[in-house]
Amino acid sequence: MRIGIVCPYSFDVPGGVQFHVRDLAEHLLGGGHVVSVLAPADDDTPVPAYVEAAGRAVPVKYNGSVARLQFGPVSAGRVRRWLDEGDFDVLHIHEPVAPSLSLLALWIATGPIVATFHTANLRSRAMQVAQPLVRPSLEKISARIAVSEDARRTVVEHLGGDAVVIPNGVFVDRFAAAPTDPAWTGTPARPTVAFLGRTDEPRKGLPVLLEAVPALRAVHPGLRVLVLGRGDADDLIAGLGPHAAAVEMLGPLDDDAKARLLRSVDVYVAPHTGGESFGIVLVEAMSAGAPVVASDLGAFRRVLDDGDLGVLFRAGDAGALATALLATLADEPGRRAVADRASLAVRRYDWSRVAEQVLSVYETVRIGTDRVGEDPVSRGLLTRWREGRRDA
Repeated sequence: MRIGIVCPYSFDVPGGVQFHVRDLAEHLLGGGHVVSVLAPADDDTPVPAYVEAAGRAVPVKYNGSVARLQFGPVSAGRVRRWLDEGDFDVLHIHEPVAPSLSLLALWIATGPIVATFHTANLRSRAMQVAQPLVRPSLEKISARIAVSEDARRTVVEHLGGDAVVIPNGVFVDRFAAAPTDPAWTGTPARPTVAFLGRTDEPRKGLPVLLEAVPALRAVHPGLRVLVLGRGDADDLIAGLGPHAAAVEMLGPLDDDAKARLLRSVDVYVAPHTGGESFGIVLVEAMSAGAPVVASDLGAFRRVLDDGDLGVLFRAGDAGALATALLATLADEPGRRAVADRASLAVRRYDWSRVAEQVLSVYETVRIGTDRVGEDPVSRGLLTRWREGRRDA
């Protein structure tokens, strides 16, 4: 099958959607399919051979984060050429209402179109405003996928219609088989706790974790908090005073190093405060065998089976985080038992299973339809758009 996948967010600074697109593409390529991914990326950004870099993106604040998007007549021309050259059996658009390559592809294309929705934001004013504008294009979508029940509810509330829930995937064995690293392995005197996420996005919860550090060090003076991710947290750490010594900033690490880290630490903690539709990092930690302590967001509750596969605490509450983490560190047999259950349950998210569900959707939308082509209505609209910009 010839499959075109559109990612709205830039590969210059990868995030959850980009990783999802990358891993899905690699699994499909491994299965013998022909796959091309269109995504924003600077010309000098290293991208896999199957990624068509569409140029520089613009950072835009959205949903408590910063999304790097690409839009405009030039981008539309690139989308059209990519579609024409790809001759795809199926077009798979991620975040189809994002004002980037995804929305452009939805405007321009016709034929078997699958859309995956990743965002969980039931109070999104942007989506409420956009809904009337994108409704005609949304009708071209042959099948909708949501990565979680939270993302599905966002689709229903803001865009109408429904979506089948197919979760994010993980290459479970890559994490399960990763070696431990002595530099990150904890001891009874110096237990290690890991945090993964952008350090300058408050919703990722690093401030909540750091607020809990003094209480944690009162019991474990040798505690090490290993922070993996991009961003500047110098002011937050400086505010800890003498407790700042517990925090080790690792910066961004590659996939192999991330897997080794999760295989090595005593506990992985996810103190996120909101805006999460799934919780892929929890799945990665579970795959690596790391016991998980996470805030009780709805998406995290579902991944952790309401606390059977990890420990939950009240979101945003540093005291509750400290209590949960101290109890977990104190009960080694208990945390290992939970981690063992999670290591088995996490197989449901392995790409070998998730991609089969996606392929089933592809096969369904191909029945009785033509290949992906250009919507003739879009050419006139985009021509007038370019002319209007020249006249402005």
